[in-house]
Amino acid sequence: MKILADQNMPLVEQYFADIGEVERFDGRQLTADQLIDVDVLLTRSVTQVNNELLAHANKLSFVGTATIGVDHIDTQLLNDKNIAFSSAPGCNAIAVAEYVISSLYALSQENARPLNNQTIGIVGVGSIGSCLAQKLQALNLTVLLCDPIKHAQGLLNEHVALDQLLAQSDIVTFHVPLIKSGEHKTLHMMDKARLKALKPGLTLINASRGDVIDNQALLEVMQAGADLDLVLDVWENEPTILTELLEHVRYASVHIAGHTLEGKARGTQMLYQKFCELKGIEATKSLDEFLPVPAITQATLGQSFNEADIARLVHLIYDVRRDDGILLRDLANNGFDSLRKNYPVRREFSTLTIQGDSSQLAALAQLGFTVAN
Repeated sequence: MKILADQNMPLVEQYFADIGEVERFDGRQLTADQLIDVDVLLTRSVTQVNNELLAHANKLSFVGTATIGVDHIDTQLLNDKNIAFSSAPGCNAIAVAEYVISSLYALSQENARPLNNQTIGIVGVGSIGSCLAQKLQALNLTVLLCDPIKHAQGLLNEHVALDQLLAQSDIVTFHVPLIKSGEHKTLHMMDKARLKALKPGLTLINASRGDVIDNQALLEVMQAGADLDLVLDVWENEPTILTELLEHVRYASVHIAGHTLEGKARGTQMLYQKFCELKGIEATKSLDEFLPVPAITQATLGQSFNEADIARLVHLIYDVRRDDGILLRDLANNGFDSLRKNYPVRREFSTLTIQGDSSQLAALAQLGFTVAN
């Protein structure tokens, strides 16, 4: 059995080498000829799985994407060709939520503006949005949720319409799929009219899909003097992004919000488990076998540790400003895809075990840190 896997997917050999021969590919350069005699295709979001790519896929029986989003996959085509498909919903939800939390604390520090009593609007309440909302219960924030699809399905009672949410929030963060048409279209959800109407001082975070915000319109609004704090992990036309926008962005990164070691590896594990289920193979391997021990595993809190110190623990594990610095320093010489491919190892809050006598232990556990009994 021949297994073709994106070069940026971790642990594929560890999970799949016993099943077949693993060969790696560049996600943006994959051609139809490379799929000749391939049984399994494991991809990420940069590869468009469409009729053109599958033109010579004579043996393909399974396609898996180690991502939550599936807008890069022609699922109807796979169904028509009787090719099994699986995505990895929720694999990087924790990672993206922690990216947002790191950004919030960094902005709070730099703006000398406590998070207490601010209102944050979460647009899109799927795996990521709901994970973020749960974590934010640890902070003294008012959380507004916008997801008209879930609301229509009776799954979100507290839904706030988008324009109302934009007007009421101090921070707005997007976690929607890319939907290009229809009633719930998210392509250019933030168009020039909405961007111009945003209140001064608003923080706008996009860690979903770059096309959700009209990047050219955003540039024009910022050049016209809009007072917005921008945190952008995703961009239109990746990897050829609108570099003129960078000077207006507080924290910029190369579509890596979900790229913790745990988040990426969970995606691989989920595809392995689904493939084994479909083929009647016993799934015997688990993530704990493969993840390395992080550099820092424990922290002891003193009695003086308080709510204001939580940011220090968050940034001990991950500070978004590191990734902003890497992009600004290296984008011109190395390019977007190279920075993404060579992204430094990042771990999740749960890798740090907290002990000590502090009234903040419950909040830290809610954020995702491991709290010793």
